[in-house]
Amino acid sequence: MPRSKGAKPSSQEQRHRETSARGLLPIQIWVPDVRSAAFKREAHRQSLAVSKGGRAHDNQAFIDAASDWQAE
Repeated sequence: MPRSKGAKPSSQEQRHRETSARGLLPIQIWVPDVRSAAFKREAHRQSLAVSKGGRAHDNQAFIDAASDWQAE
């Protein structure tokens, strides 16, 4: 429902205007639902495929290195 003339904008509207004034645009992204059974099955299938591949040691080393970073 549109605001009536002269009505004070809501805090949400005010934040949106301030953010837009800084040159930022809102976006919406869609990501897989990690809670779904289909996602869990596919993640398991892929992890088994990687673990049974000939480069399991290299793959795990990569994951360990990527997981062991420190934020500066």
